[in-house]
Amino acid sequence: MSCNYDEVTITKKVIEKEGLTMQEYELVKKRLGREPNYTELGLFSAMWSEHCSYKNSKPVLKLFPTKAKQVIQGPGENAGIVDIGDGLGVVFKIESHNHPSAVEPYAASATGGGGCVRDIFTMGARPIALLDSLRLGNLTKDKVKFLFKNIIRGFTDYANVAGIPVAGGEIYFDESFEGNPLVNAMTVGIVKKNEIVRARASGVGNLVLIVGGATGKDGVAGAAFASAAIDEESSKNTSAVAIGDPVMGGILREACFELMKKGLAIGMQDMGAAGLICSTSETSYKAGTGIEIDIALVPRKDEGMNAYEVMLSESQERMLIIIDKNKLDKVKAIFNKWHVPLAVIGRVTDDGMVRVKEDGCLVAEVPAAALVKAPVYHRKTARPKYLSRVNKLDLAKIKQPKDCNQVILKLLSNPTIASKSWVFKHGDPKIAKNILLGPGSDAGVVAAVPGTKKAVAATTDCNSTYCYLDPFKGGAIAVAEAARNLVCSGAKPLAITDGINFGNPNNPEVFWQFKQAVLGMAKACRALNTPVVSGNVSFNNENPKGSVDPTPIVGMVGVVKDKTKVVTQYFKAAGDIILLLGRNKEEIGGSEYLKTIHGLKKGKCPEIDLKLEKAVQKTALEAIEKGLVQSAHDCSEGGLGVALAESCISNPKKKLGAAINLGSPKMRMDALLFGETQSRIILSAKPSNLKKIIAVAKKNKVPVSVIGKVGGDLLVIDKAVKLPASRLYKTWNGSIESHL
Repeated sequence: MSCNYDEVTITKKVIEKEGLTMQEYELVKKRLGREPNYTELGLFSAMWSEHCSYKNSKPVLKLFPTKAKQVIQGPGENAGIVDIGDGLGVVFKIESHNHPSAVEPYAASATGGGGCVRDIFTMGARPIALLDSLRLGNLTKDKVKFLFKNIIRGFTDYANVAGIPVAGGEIYFDESFEGNPLVNAMTVGIVKKNEIVRARASGVGNLVLIVGGATGKDGVAGAAFASAAIDEESSKNTSAVAIGDPVMGGILREACFELMKKGLAIGMQDMGAAGLICSTSETSYKAGTGIEIDIALVPRKDEGMNAYEVMLSESQERMLIIIDKNKLDKVKAIFNKWHVPLAVIGRVTDDGMVRVKEDGCLVAEVPAAALVKAPVYHRKTARPKYLSRVNKLDLAKIKQPKDCNQVILKLLSNPTIASKSWVFKHGDPKIAKNILLGPGSDAGVVAAVPGTKKAVAATTDCNSTYCYLDPFKGGAIAVAEAARNLVCSGAKPLAITDGINFGNPNNPEVFWQFKQAVLGMAKACRALNTPVVSGNVSFNNENPKGSVDPTPIVGMVGVVKDKTKVVTQYFKAAGDIILLLGRNKEEIGGSEYLKTIHGLKKGKCPEIDLKLEKAVQKTALEAIEKGLVQSAHDCSEGGLGVALAESCISNPKKKLGAAINLGSPKMRMDALLFGETQSRIILSAKPSNLKKIIAVAKKNKVPVSVIGKVGGDLLVIDKAVKLPASRLYKTWNGSIESHL
């Protein structure tokens, strides 16, 4: 029995408002063999959005390496999984929540983290840490301050209530992101390999359940909203933003764990982007089955919802679960115990259709394959014209600073470089008992690997300015820096999740940036054996001046063999020797120094020699695992000068000075101190271990030099810098708060 209450007439205007082209509409009709009704049009709109289908990015994403000995689950599931031995896997995923965060920053950043958490526990993994990666405009602007404060509050409030600690992240400020912030959340979890659950609607006749929060009008068509550019009209579309409920999320998580532990979940999928239609179509398509549901059985929190709204709602804290029809009573008992609402809304069929009824009336009937197999586009590429202008930089015309003391203080006060302690203090310390290294370190390290001495390390990294100047090198550097950060903490890098954020894919110059960044990332992933196992693509990130800077964020995980040998970035004791792995080069293009001191965002970004990078990382990790290293810190934004300052002042309990002698380098002092040459790590060690570290470096053919000694109250670098550690700390630690 069908019901004819779909009164919306489908016109060209309606089709385009749904985010579909007329050519795609013709393909919809061909797939169905008829005209769709308005609800069905909405289903295609959501499932064929870039956010769900990757229709523009899929051909390029295939360039990524996705397989390796350590990979248990690659792209295609809710999250990726890598093997860390002892029958355990690390499950991890990054997701963007950019456009909603521009509209409702508090709610959107909370749901960004919450959605990623569900992706993890859906696979049977217990979440152990959250990380973020944020890009906002200049922190001098009132609108940016508002977004920043509320994004941080939303993300950390959700994490605190959900009981999942924030272990790390990164925050950059640049005018490119004004009007279109980038908000990416990463979740990491641990799973036993024999308890992994995948999203499959298997077994004809099995029951389809919706569990968790009620369905409302919040987040309706959120996937389509996230796949289009923000304009004046869409910036007011708060209904497209879903609202999280961390309390329900917490008890839902525990109920699902018990269900999986008892082997009662045949298949499970989070209802994130595109809500009910995504979870039903994807789980049935992957299993080669169909699903029939009756939405009159879906618990609702808003009255008067039509089929379009119920199917496309992105209300949070909901899961689709497939169970054996004979085990319903056992399943109900678990969810009743945890006070989590449960409703049986349908069954698994054998015809490959997603059939939607309401009180027995047919409101939509679409082949699952038609929804999941969206059209794929091979977009044109063109090298951006701006590159020939911005890549030019005449060093002779850049005046060297007369006072490097003032330069280092100004860099340390730059919100991109400054301490993010204002952000960290929002986290609840009571839930951070397993955090060995938390926010502010090179990487987050969590001691949550049961029955072993191991720990899991994670980081998020990307320098958007590098990618603006050279997306290929910028993409490669993002992977290399992420791996370097893990190594500096004592972890072996394993794999990445990619959070790719670009402008309009229909713009050939933007698509060129995207493809080049992926090629650069792929090259680095192969060189460092860190394949891509999951990820997210966000296009149409635009502000009134054009596209945001290309931002291919790398979320990377690694394993620490012995958690007692985790290393921090700050100097430990007077008398320790300071060494530099890698070599200094005369490079200031794309640096924070050039931007902050000279107001220039140009030049060529630093070179990256992946063979040297691998050798530097191997040397550092080998020395750390042998217990030879007191501290390790990579050189990144702000260069060698800032890295040395951070090594002096980032210990929350004690600040230590250092005397640095860089010799007589044949290069500009500003390039030496503040250039951002890659593949450099600062180590400190007890004098008795110096020869052993040098031997490890020589074995791996890595340049190594003794550059100074820890001690005193001052940071002294040749004759260029002489500043009290206390002043460096005060400048660095108070900057963010002073802007707010």
